[in-house]
Amino acid sequence: MSKITTIIDIGSNSMRMVVLEKSSRFAFSLINETKSKVKISEGCYENGGNLQEVPMQRAYEALKSFLNISNALKSRKILCVATSALRDAPNSKIFLNRVKKDLDLNIKIINGEKEAYFGGVATSNLLPDDNFVTVDIGGGSTEFCFVKDGKIKKSISLDVGTVRLKELYFNKNNLDGAKKYILDSLKKVYDLNEEIPSKVVGIGGSIRFLSKLIMQKNCYPLDAIHGFTYSVKKEEKLFVDILKTKTVEDLERLGVKKDRFDTIKEGTFIFKTILDELDTKTVVTSGVGVREGVYLTDLLRNSNHKFPENFNVSVRSLLDRFQIDAKQSAYVGTNASKIFDVLKPIHNLDEKYKTLLVVASKLHSIGTTLNFYKSNDNAFEFILNGLSYDFFHSSRVIVAYILKFSKKSLPRQRDLEEYEELLPSLDTMQWLSFMIALNLAVNIDFSRPKVKYVLLNNTLHLELPNKSFLVESYIEKLELPQKLFLEIL
Repeated sequence: MSKITTIIDIGSNSMRMVVLEKSSRFAFSLINETKSKVKISEGCYENGGNLQEVPMQRAYEALKSFLNISNALKSRKILCVATSALRDAPNSKIFLNRVKKDLDLNIKIINGEKEAYFGGVATSNLLPDDNFVTVDIGGGSTEFCFVKDGKIKKSISLDVGTVRLKELYFNKNNLDGAKKYILDSLKKVYDLNEEIPSKVVGIGGSIRFLSKLIMQKNCYPLDAIHGFTYSVKKEEKLFVDILKTKTVEDLERLGVKKDRFDTIKEGTFIFKTILDELDTKTVVTSGVGVREGVYLTDLLRNSNHKFPENFNVSVRSLLDRFQIDAKQSAYVGTNASKIFDVLKPIHNLDEKYKTLLVVASKLHSIGTTLNFYKSNDNAFEFILNGLSYDFFHSSRVIVAYILKFSKKSLPRQRDLEEYEELLPSLDTMQWLSFMIALNLAVNIDFSRPKVKYVLLNNTLHLELPNKSFLVESYIEKLELPQKLFLEIL
């Protein structure tokens, strides 16, 4: 696979592009994301599904700009797919042939089931959940992909989309007809005979924007859409309020942006109808979709479109990009596990915290790479946004705080206030802070010593292989959690 790859997704409402750079066998990072609301399907559902000349010209001009960006970034591979609008349009070849002739770009029209599958590949690899159904609302269609135990079971696409319903029902003020149309279409989902999960992973611009409104309303502390989770019952009122609006001013008062005025009510109507009908309890917002699914299907073509077990693409990508010494990284990761395990009888923390402690230990030197001074603060700010894939928001914040308080002093309650709703108890954070500080202190001279840890009567005995004044002085300055004593042998 090329080191830099461009993926373009031509949807009914928006055209999106991502440019991804591969850093090792399975790791990659996003280096560009561009969106253009070309509305290529505008007017087509009122004209026998045929693409209209003005929207086609908008899409053509946007594609030229996308290719300019791709070329400037030295992308060596371009994968371009088109979904509902082009697969439904009887005259789509006019657009396809023009793009091929003028821009030398091959557009692959994918069927609805494949579109749903790509969404499933992206979310099952880049979100930390294993059991859910994706709902991807686009301009012309809505896709569902059932994921169980991390594996894709079945995929389906319905001809239910924001632009389609706007032209066929909303413009005629026929909301009852729109609801009946959606519910009739949903019967095909039940025909799959798949157990309907209580958790929906939402994909697409309308769903992401609804999540942004919820975050804004609740003063949510973390500015990250991917992985944001909310209770359907708790946030139902916002959906109802959007559907009650009569004017643009009403939408503005709810925080809706200008570029969402045209389809936010249709998107909300579709999503609420689906959530109600499927009796969904929880929504997890996905920042990835068809584009990432296309990329991962290519990247993971020899491994059933799935990352290896226990592989985390965000962590691996950061280790690659910051050229963190592999031996040092492996050492601090292994040593973090040893410290966690030996102290388990006192801290009694869940095993998930060991994983986060290991991740924080491996990524600790990123702060120094950014700037040696205030390295812990640098790491904190960077990790809040840098761990973009395969982490719950709470996990991302915990790792950032472990790094922020990885020196001598333990965090206090006031230090946790800003992100309190995403953090565990102060006691838990103090234990994690101490364990990473101890981990880094024993390796302060980068010698990777083979330390023996023994816990006896709430006293942690450290047996160092060689006497080191520097190491011992750092360890002796550490602030200890309550109930713990420390002795260097």
